[in-house]
Amino acid sequence: MTRPALPDSFTQVPLAHRALHDIHDGRPENSRAAILAAVDAGYGIEIDVQLSADGAAMVFHDYHLERLTDAQGAVQLLSAAELKAIALRGGQEGIPDLPEVLATIAGRVPLLIELKDQDGAMGPKVGPLEAAVAEALEGYAGDVAVMSFNPHSVAEMQRLCPTVPRGLTTSAYVPSEWPLPVTVCDRLREIPDYDTVGAGFISHELSDLDRPRVAALKEAGAVIACWTVRSPAEEAQARKVADTITFEGYAAPIRA
Repeated sequence: MTRPALPDSFTQVPLAHRALHDIHDGRPENSRAAILAAVDAGYGIEIDVQLSADGAAMVFHDYHLERLTDAQGAVQLLSAAELKAIALRGGQEGIPDLPEVLATIAGRVPLLIELKDQDGAMGPKVGPLEAAVAEALEGYAGDVAVMSFNPHSVAEMQRLCPTVPRGLTTSAYVPSEWPLPVTVCDRLREIPDYDTVGAGFISHELSDLDRPRVAALKEAGAVIACWTVRSPAEEAQARKVADTITFEGYAAPIRA
């Protein structure tokens, strides 16, 4: 089993959550404008990918279109071409795909790609999105890493891209906040799959960073990122544990 190390660049700069978005400035989350703004500012970038009906990795957070666009319905019911034609609310552009985003960043800043759970219950019904991400990453020369809440997705990325650093997105998994069975929440809360999937890092929920399992993983050499920091005060608290942060809503300092 391989466990590729997360490049140092990921801990040298904070990661703009869903890129450096500000809808009031024409930069919707996960948009080309937000990505370019993050590159220009020298920030690392965290993005999300969902699967289109024709098997493309689309850079979009939600499972449905309603919150971020004026369209309705599930992302996975539309083709990549149809999704690219749907304007993101607050901007002047459609939904980008992963190859376009990779070409835009072109290795200038580190990129963290979160694969959204496609099973619906953090189960084993994965594969097409992971295959699309792996295909897009082939030949990419920049610092890049992948992660997912679903350990099965991370395991599939281990199989498809064994040299790409991978991690688990992790949480307190409060059952009332997750559309998952309590038994699934109870299991995932303890991050039992870290070694099985060959992870080198976690990105853990900010409010739960004091969990003993997080401390144990850090002691064992895991890089600890966290989501989502929204103020300097939250960042100061997070950095007592976290090696790097994903942030939004303020200008996180880039440490020398």
